Amino acid sequence: MIEKILYGKVGPDEVYLFKMDNGKGLTAEIITYGGIVRTLCYDGVDVVLGRDTLEEYMENNGCYGALIGRNSNRIAKGEFTLGGKTYTLAKNNGNNNLHGGNVGFGKRVWQGKAVDKAEPSLILTLTSEDGDEGFPGKVKVKVTYNLTKDNGLKIHYEGKANADTLLNMTNHTYFNLNGHDSGTVDGHTLMIQSSFYTPNTDECMPYGVVEDVSGSAFDFREGKKMYDGFTSGHPQVELFGGYDHNFALDGFGFRKFSTLTGDKTGIVMDSYTDRPAVQLYTGNGIQTERVCKNGAKYPVHGGLCLETQVFPNAMEYSHFPSPVLKKGEEYDTVTEYRFHR
Repeated sequence: MIEKILYGKVGPDEVYLFKMDNGKGLTAEIITYGGIVRTLCYDGVDVVLGRDTLEEYMENNGCYGALIGRNSNRIAKGEFTLGGKTYTLAKNNGNNNLHGGNVGFGKRVWQGKAVDKAEPSLILTLTSEDGDEGFPGKVKVKVTYNLTKDNGLKIHYEGKANADTLLNMTNHTYFNLNGHDSGTVDGHTLMIQSSFYTPNTDECMPYGVVEDVSGSAFDFREGKKMYDGFTSGHPQVELFGGYDHNFALDGFGFRKFSTLTGDKTGIVMDSYTDRPAVQLYTGNGIQTERVCKNGAKYPVHGGLCLETQVFPNAMEYSHFPSPVLKKGEEYDTVTEYRFHR
């Protein structure tokens, strides 16, 4: 089941909220502004952080639930070279470009089309013109949100450009499997199938080094309680007050890369992707004074993001997977978050 409701306006553009229900215990609310996942309820528990009103989402410090593009994560010094030409981007994160710039995909009004079937889908489309936020080429993108019969939120990203460009999309939903207003994720257990990660500079920027996670606070292969990681004393964790790091995922193709378990509810989220990496971000910068969804105030570490991606700052390092989308090529990638107890 899927229902369309007027949510507000951004200038002349109407913004809609789509309510989705797979009839098997998973429901979602997604808005066409930013493609934002506003609620995601499994077995009656809303497991994602969010805001209430469109106006709050238009400010949306923290990118709650938003689609991110053209390029997710950071580009050093707000510039990159492609085809012998240097492109200059907004420096919206210190001296660097973050999540596509000042008006990335998470701050745009998408066109939405409901597909009301047993596994309901919402198809969102957007055109990013040549020069949008400094990126070359005109890009047409489509993102399909689907609630599956297996209680998964499947996100299918597609795109095509008329010139070589960068395209590295993700979703910035914060998960708390005890409920969005339940406090921190300290007691959650996280497994990530990753043998290597990329340490950061103090600007949260990978600098080309790829480190083995063995024996460190970044080894989640057997599962780790988040509190143990937060209190590990590891210099990289201390530097950011938690995790904001890129993990190189083991294996290839569409595979399970992570399992997150809520300690109070017993809700389990298995995550799947065909991407080479994931950014683990643990809400280190959450604005604790801000009133959010249903009157909640979220603490630092009130949720965590698993943002599938290619490596951040990848244009600087030839040994990193590339975010380049060639003219005429098809961008086609899927990530899924699947829930059970």
